[in-house]
Amino acid sequence: MNGFTFDDIPDQSGRTALVTGANTGIGFHISEMLAKNGAKVLMGCRNREKAEDARQDLLKLAPGAQIEIVDLDLEDIASVRAAADKIDSLDLLINNAGIMWVPQATGTGGAERHFAVNHLGHFALASLLLPALAKGKDPRVVVQSSIAHRPATIDFENLSGEHDYARQKFYGQSKLANLMFALELDRRLRAAGSPISSIACHPGVAKTELTRPVGWAKLVMPIAAPLLNTAKQGALPALQAATDPEAKGGDYYGPYGFMEATGSTSGRAVATATARDPLLAARLWEVSKDMTGVDPGLPPAN
Repeated sequence: MNGFTFDDIPDQSGRTALVTGANTGIGFHISEMLAKNGAKVLMGCRNREKAEDARQDLLKLAPGAQIEIVDLDLEDIASVRAAADKIDSLDLLINNAGIMWVPQATGTGGAERHFAVNHLGHFALASLLLPALAKGKDPRVVVQSSIAHRPATIDFENLSGEHDYARQKFYGQSKLANLMFALELDRRLRAAGSPISSIACHPGVAKTELTRPVGWAKLVMPIAAPLLNTAKQGALPALQAATDPEAKGGDYYGPYGFMEATGSTSGRAVATATARDPLLAARLWEVSKDMTGVDPGLPPAN
């Protein structure tokens, strides 16, 4: 199998996509390729000035494209609600934004900040947009996970990160939560007879701005960069999840290369047994509802 490439993206005319974290890195290139292939792109961004600069750059790459900014701060559930309220119908929600290796702090519901931003913010956004997506054409929720999910577990007794905080550990936990949520969401959507599909992806190891909070990364990244995917290559699995006619709900995509870390094409990725555990996912679902105050309105799959 050769894998999915940028040339395999079908025409997206008539479709509207909301991309979180669209102003930089992988999110920028997801937006670029969707716009180039005819989609209307809504840029879900926290900083409007940076978003407008990125929008102008996108319009240079995709002249004539429909690209709009949606103010969205995933750390603020009120902002998530306000953003969702502005969207009446939607075909694609790409939950891409994230933070990585940040100092210990708490956010939504008292959760540790990686968990609050990467998982809870996107859990709330997807939940609130389900009615809009139900009106869409081949509607999909795409959730960006990471190979960092592999060694991770969910420490339900320490979601605040008050004990034994380590940046890599809690980042990995948040990305495991992303993958568990994507798979559980699809199970519940299928059980409910919904037209919406939930599909997960990961970018491999790509050179992006995510590592900017870590001082040593400024020294290491220039050396390691030739071995990593570019941000644009890292966007390909999300684009496959969003646009591949063969993609199905519950699928998980990543780079088609060494250990899924790099590669110029995209294909099926491997999720750990923990990520696929429906009992753990159901517990995570209930905890996420409690911490965000947002109920997706989908009962358990069985």
